[in-house]
Amino acid sequence: MSPETPAPQPVALSSKPTASAPASSGNKLPGIRDIIAVASGKGGVGKSTVAVNLAIALSQSGSRVGLVDADILGPSIPGMLGLPVDQPPSATADGRMIPPERYGIKAASMGLLRNDDNPAIMRGPMVSKYLQMLVAQVGWGELDYLILDLPPGTGDTQLTLAQSLRLSGVVIVTTPQDVSLKIARRGLRMFETVNVPIIGIIENMSTFTCPHCNTDTDVFGQGGGKYMSADLDVAFLGAIPLDADIVLGGDGGRPIVIERPESVAAATYRTLADTIDTQLQGLTTAVLGSFLWTWDTNNDAPVWSVVAARPDGSPTTPVGLAQRDRTTLSVLWEDGRQDDLDVRDLRLACRCAACVEEMSGRALLDPATIAVDVAPRSITSVGNYAINVAWTDGHSTGIYAFDSLRAMAERDDAKTIQDV
Repeated sequence: MSPETPAPQPVALSSKPTASAPASSGNKLPGIRDIIAVASGKGGVGKSTVAVNLAIALSQSGSRVGLVDADILGPSIPGMLGLPVDQPPSATADGRMIPPERYGIKAASMGLLRNDDNPAIMRGPMVSKYLQMLVAQVGWGELDYLILDLPPGTGDTQLTLAQSLRLSGVVIVTTPQDVSLKIARRGLRMFETVNVPIIGIIENMSTFTCPHCNTDTDVFGQGGGKYMSADLDVAFLGAIPLDADIVLGGDGGRPIVIERPESVAAATYRTLADTIDTQLQGLTTAVLGSFLWTWDTNNDAPVWSVVAARPDGSPTTPVGLAQRDRTTLSVLWEDGRQDDLDVRDLRLACRCAACVEEMSGRALLDPATIAVDVAPRSITSVGNYAINVAWTDGHSTGIYAFDSLRAMAERDDAKTIQDV
């Protein structure tokens, strides 16, 4: 250590986040490119195991990665990474915690700041303060990804992070089991409501393959995550097999991507990491970028990039959005196709929980209640996969995925041809 470098100081176990702790207020943290939340609607679906293995897999692919154990009341990351909980982390001269490193990732957890046997008993506001401390008062340095392992559910922690940080997106973890899928839907809807981009859904604890006879058994059901992804118009990232070694590795502080890198599960985690990395880098280079478009005045309208269209382009990636007139949204796709969508038809096509019953798919919206002159008040980008529309009738919770807009336009074309 050079003479100019201040010696690290121990972090006091009783230290509390100060009222003056820096708040992000929706801004990115300095030096961190992307912040990804890993969430689940209920406990017991293996969310923390997914977060840990994804973080390590991203690191193994060359990314600089940090991991926050955002479950203040039930931290589990130190044990899964094999980090000692009896050695409090040191701090920099300006009071920032120096995160310990393991398997190429930096980690911060409440479990590193208190004895593992002592319960954390605190009310919601204090939980939020500690959470902000673990995110913003840590010396992360330069990171490509900061992974947030959220507690299950849709409570204070999720809302605090969604409102105080600019999240690049959220990954929803579920199992194929019906009860898990139903609750995962609610969690996904919550993040959509606060305009956090949905990166996709991961189905954990999928097929179990007997190590002796190679027979596949769907212990918790089959394909539920994929069906839910299709129904909600979000990406299905992949299915992780049910493997006892995943549990043993996590309990022993050696995640499966470290302990058994040749296994099917480890390979799946590496594929998931590559998929997420590719998707998020697509987000940073998307032609449309981020926008908040006021419909009546056409202020802050997104681009219309004819030069970005090409014959081999994606049929579900828009490179232009425009207002043809007050009742028509025009879309230019990367493959060169242009579609004109009637905005009232778009309002009637909303599939949010207020317009469509989530479990049965039954329509709750009565078309007769929608005025013929309904129009957008504003249109906002949602990640690189959708738009959110606030309507003149007060409705504002609908998320329209780009692939759904393309499918809607193609259905309109088919109906027109049939009518002719």
